[in-house]
Amino acid sequence: MSGKEVSSFIREEIRKEVGTLAFSPCLAVVLVGDNPASISYVESKKKACEELGFSHRDIELDKDTSQERLLKIIDELDNDDEVDGILVQLPLPRHIDTDMVIRAISPEKDVDGFTPVNMGNLVLGQECFIPCTPKGILALLDYYRISTDGKKVVVVGRSNIVGKPISNLLMQRDRNATVTVCNTHTKDLSAECLQADILIAACGQSEAIGADMVKDGAVVVDVGINRIDDPTRERGWRIVGDCNYAELKDKVHAITPVPGGVGPMTITMLMENTLIAARKRRRG
Repeated sequence: MSGKEVSSFIREEIRKEVGTLAFSPCLAVVLVGDNPASISYVESKKKACEELGFSHRDIELDKDTSQERLLKIIDELDNDDEVDGILVQLPLPRHIDTDMVIRAISPEKDVDGFTPVNMGNLVLGQECFIPCTPKGILALLDYYRISTDGKKVVVVGRSNIVGKPISNLLMQRDRNATVTVCNTHTKDLSAECLQADILIAACGQSEAIGADMVKDGAVVVDVGINRIDDPTRERGWRIVGDCNYAELKDKVHAITPVPGGVGPMTITMLMENTLIAARKRRRG
């Protein structure tokens, strides 16, 4: 399942719609510190905005920025009528209360879908901004016509960003999956994974899931992005997922590669959420 292919298809639809609007959707991205991965993600988001005809605000702050100053900036963006979506790049420096920062974002501009209001509405099955990675997973499954109805889904990982929201989304009436959520304390993780018709790996452990943990013909969605040493590469490392792709690719019905799977979908869903926010705000 190619996230690049699906992402390109959805982006073209977004680009066409933006071309019909009398305004340009605006995404504000706040980056605190100099984490290399965060900087890379932010650059990708800027590129996506420019590619799709969005405007963007880029706020880059020193790693020693106070929580008070960050909250003030968020308040200013919340009250700026030109800004449709606000994203605070995570992780934040340790001295900043991440939960407090997320709660400070207006739910109407929370295009990451992390505020308690959006998370609560998600659990209730009500209208909300769906977190971008889970939304991207659903878009991948839909594009490749992989039904979740009546299927046994095993989610490995229970984060607020992926595990909790995707498990809640899949158990709702429009998806009708039977969902098991596993974590590092799960007894006999292999036995749980072997029951999965659809396995979603989001545990953050490089190539932790191999062929002996996945049944023949299963569908595997690998959310992991892990850097491992590789002396054969000029840069000395490579990116792998939470699943052993080489072992699984000929055993399963479908699998997302890493890179090029879920990753491209996450940024595309952020753009889609920002477009939705802009439509709602500017058309009342």
